[in-house]
Amino acid sequence: MTQPTPAAPSKPAARIRETSPATTDPLSTDDGKISVAQGVVQKIAGIACREISGVHAMGASTSRAFGAVRERIPGSSGPNVAQGVGVEVGETQAAIDLDIVVEYGVSIADLGRSIQRNVKQAVERMTGLRVVEVNVAVDDVYLPGDESQDTTTSPSRVS
Repeated sequence: MTQPTPAAPSKPAARIRETSPATTDPLSTDDGKISVAQGVVQKIAGIACREISGVHAMGASTSRAFGAVRERIPGSSGPNVAQGVGVEVGETQAAIDLDIVVEYGVSIADLGRSIQRNVKQAVERMTGLRVVEVNVAVDDVYLPGDESQDTTTSPSRVS
């Protein structure tokens, strides 16, 4: 008697990654490849994050202080829209980290979800990259009337 040969063990479905032809990759064409620089993704993410009501500022306290000094220098390029934005960009994917200051009274959980949704949509729509994660770190809460960050109200020491 012959024994039936056992079928080859199948791999779990979660480990199988089926890739379709290059038609699913919007950054590859018959004419060549399109690459998106890290700075481009940073700027798009920074602008998209600032569009959400409840975001007072972006960046950790040190980077916000340096940004405030840089903005006051005559001839500077103005505010840095990429401040508080960290990105990792691959060939087809991007991961984004945001450091924000929220306005007092805003629901941080709701604000975070709104930021994630808006940033992901903006980056994917403009670059064609697939955003795999948007991490939001709340570094501070802005309190109305707390003008310790604004030095324009302090009296000048020189005339």
